[in-house]
Amino acid sequence: MTVNRERLAQLATENAWYKGRYRNPERTPKHGLADFVRWQLSPGERLPPGHEFPWHKPDAGLLNRPPAHPQLTWLGHSTFLFQWDGLNLLTDPVLSERASPFSFAGPRRFTPAPLTVEELPRIDRVLISHNHYDHLDDSTVKALHQRFGDSVCFCVPKGLKDWFAKRGISNVVELGWWQSHSFAGDDEVFFVPAQHFSGRGPRDTNKTLWGAWLLERSGHRLFFGGDTGYGSVFKTIGELFAPVDLALLPIGAYEPRWFMAPVHVGPEEAVRIHLDIGALQSVGMHWGTFVLTDEPMDEPPRLLAAELARRSLNPEAFLTLGHGETRLFNAPDQPPADS
Repeated sequence: MTVNRERLAQLATENAWYKGRYRNPERTPKHGLADFVRWQLSPGERLPPGHEFPWHKPDAGLLNRPPAHPQLTWLGHSTFLFQWDGLNLLTDPVLSERASPFSFAGPRRFTPAPLTVEELPRIDRVLISHNHYDHLDDSTVKALHQRFGDSVCFCVPKGLKDWFAKRGISNVVELGWWQSHSFAGDDEVFFVPAQHFSGRGPRDTNKTLWGAWLLERSGHRLFFGGDTGYGSVFKTIGELFAPVDLALLPIGAYEPRWFMAPVHVGPEEAVRIHLDIGALQSVGMHWGTFVLTDEPMDEPPRLLAAELARRSLNPEAFLTLGHGETRLFNAPDQPPADS
């Protein structure tokens, strides 16, 4: 599974920085405050009622025992614990009660986080897709650093290293689009584009980069899609990295489409990404935890199943997990996993 390094290097020369801010590979509509007000004042219900989904506490013994196959545990929203070949990896860890700069306001978690930082197994690496509050949580990051210190490496988009440095965190790998970093052994991470934006306040919009991650370790490729709208960049990712063994793709926070489509895919577009990148197996995320947009909390998995059926695709090829569920997946040169 070789990667065309010459093509990667050529893509990395394309400048995403424009007039003091980053921009998407393809021009996307900009929705400002007036559009947000239009959304909030349009007829119909805004933000459906939230509810708690069934969840369970992951088996600590299972999480602390090295798995024979790639092992994935969903901790809600875009937070997964991925374990394979001695590596314990977290994606966009948000384990707080709110995805917000405030403890008393902002989107709250309706289904509890299945694990606290104290209950996690040893964490070696964290992938951060961008700096929105539902993907980069100050409290969770600080707790991870307090427990694991510099033994945990944070892989972050360009521009975010300073945010971590201000919190005393120095083990940080910062990459731009199409760049990669090699760790010891057969272990490399690639940072690739997504169609989104960044910002934690009114003055820092698109001052730091956003994107998706691809981990290649011991012949297995994991793709973490972060947060994204649909664009042709995913076909480019597929040309470079297919087949992808396991892809974690967003399926929620998509209504109303006129407002959300440039930056959030729905289930139908998530299936397109699954196909574009050559994913052998995908798992849906970015749903069922916070109420961020207008669709019912339980709608994304239903629309995903309908789209897979419409395309006559195997429903097992693109799954959703329950909160706290752990599942084994296939590994290179091994018999099928018994999950």
